[in-house]
Amino acid sequence: MTRPRIAVIYYSSTGTVHALAEALAEGAREDGAEVRLRRAAELAPASVVDRHHAWREHLAATESIHEARAEDLVWADGFALGTPTRFGTPASQLKQFIDTLGPQWRASELSNKPATTFTSSDEVHGGQESTLLALCNVLHQWGSVIIPPGYVDYDILHAAGGNPYGVSHVAGEGPPTEPVLRAARFQGARLAAIALLLRPLREPRRRHHDLARTDSHAHAT
Repeated sequence: MTRPRIAVIYYSSTGTVHALAEALAEGAREDGAEVRLRRAAELAPASVVDRHHAWREHLAATESIHEARAEDLVWADGFALGTPTRFGTPASQLKQFIDTLGPQWRASELSNKPATTFTSSDEVHGGQESTLLALCNVLHQWGSVIIPPGYVDYDILHAAGGNPYGVSHVAGEGPPTEPVLRAARFQGARLAAIALLLRPLREPRRRHHDLARTDSHAHAT
């Protein structure tokens, strides 16, 4: 059986979301997927980053991870988007990457693919759910098949804080704990399994889309 291809695209300033992204990628690999772990490019000025030791340290530690490109999502059978909360919304670094994907959206290269989201915030009520739901607004526009962890495995999700929209962590309480990382691995494995199931269903629909566009062009000319 062909391996599913999963892209994990994230932004992390000091490492919390990065840890969740790595765990989610690990879970997808354990379920047999080929995975691309990609980070959104840093947009903050160096003068701002340098005032925060943890920010600068994490940026240096992850510079070997490739920056996300549109091709990564086109390549993937399914994808995960991760971001810290910024006033209850996704970080501008991830949003900027998303905003470059108009050509792929128009070409239906992102549609009919399973997608999932994850986040962290400094506080328990720092906007985790609103950030995940904001990312889902993008996924609705793309025509993605949204795959939340839900309470598919109640014990795993409950131990991690019980967020059915996507794995999340309170960074103000320290690095992600093993229950949270376990939930992220579960979310990645679930994404990989569903991506493999849905992949055969996309090809006939894409061929139909291409034929419809060709027929429309022929009538127009």
